[in-house]
Amino acid sequence: MGSPREHRELLCCSGGFEPASCSMTDTTSRRKADHLELCLHGEVGFRSKTTLLEAVELLHDPLPELGLETVDISTPLLGKRLRAPLVIAAMTGGIERAAELNRELASVAEERGYGFGLGSQRAMLEPGRAESFLVRSHAPHCLLLGNLGGVQACALGSAVVAELAARVGADAMCIHLNPAQELVQPGGDRSFVGVLGMLQRLGGELGLPVVVKETGCGLGWRTARRLAAAGIRHVDISGSGGTSWVAVERQRATGSAQQLGETLADWGVPTAAALAYAAAAEPAFATIIATGGIRTGLDVARAIALGAHAAGLARPVLQAFDAGGRAGVCALLDRVEAELRAVMLLVGASCLDELRAAPFVARAPLGDWLRPLGPDASFRR
Repeated sequence: MGSPREHRELLCCSGGFEPASCSMTDTTSRRKADHLELCLHGEVGFRSKTTLLEAVELLHDPLPELGLETVDISTPLLGKRLRAPLVIAAMTGGIERAAELNRELASVAEERGYGFGLGSQRAMLEPGRAESFLVRSHAPHCLLLGNLGGVQACALGSAVVAELAARVGADAMCIHLNPAQELVQPGGDRSFVGVLGMLQRLGGELGLPVVVKETGCGLGWRTARRLAAAGIRHVDISGSGGTSWVAVERQRATGSAQQLGETLADWGVPTAAALAYAAAAEPAFATIIATGGIRTGLDVARAIALGAHAAGLARPVLQAFDAGGRAGVCALLDRVEAELRAVMLLVGASCLDELRAAPFVARAPLGDWLRPLGPDASFRR
């Protein structure tokens, strides 16, 4: 994939942190390239807030009565069966570098039996930008998740959203919520009126599953309840503790927007708490995907014990690809799968349903985040 320096030079010339010799005026190209560069090499993690998955202690079972080879990590998800409960989560699109990245990672997802998420398809609305999203020929059978912002979906209407999904061959459409990012992003959205009503309409009109997805700030308990009450069936909680898109935009912003990014640097609901909120919602969500700071098989196991049906990795996959190409990504995912299987054996879970019912202890400070659910609330399905 080339050295970090070569990668940065390529991004500069495609609209990233442009040197004096570049005169790119294409805002979308610059924004997308900046995002990719910052996620690869920037300080874009949360400063002090973690996912709180480390506060979930699964109970060791020294009598598992299992063989490692019999542990089944396959799972149904959004109409397809995955070989493992993993999604290579949404990252990028709209620039040439993103086209190569999406093709390679979609191909890995196809080969390994995972899901694959596209970056925001908003860029497809501009001429000449669709190519980086067209990965279906490289991943004909994998679960493919489309992606569009809630504000854009409101403005475009269900017919255009359906067309964007059809153009990429999506099996489901993620509608992402990112108000914190937008408030810091130069030129970002400032009004988020009408999104909930749009989600209700889209669910009935799209003809595909609609996954409501946060973008690293998590779903609060009131949000989870409102979505469930509105008939939303599928969510990606995308909690805080991993990549902070506020931090990404803070590094691109100037003046008062940059200061706002400093103030909101650790804004959000930790992944573990957002998972518990989603799992406690009534009526129950059919699908809960855990993204936001997932890095290891132990993280995946803890997320599933909290109620997730699958987990998504984004930045770790991107960095593995940057460092070692396709082989680097496969080595990372081999490790995650091996860790997940080992943890399942050590808690006596032969399949993911049993892992979802495995006992655990929630250490402080996760318990503080769970208090809004009440002393008798159940967040185990």
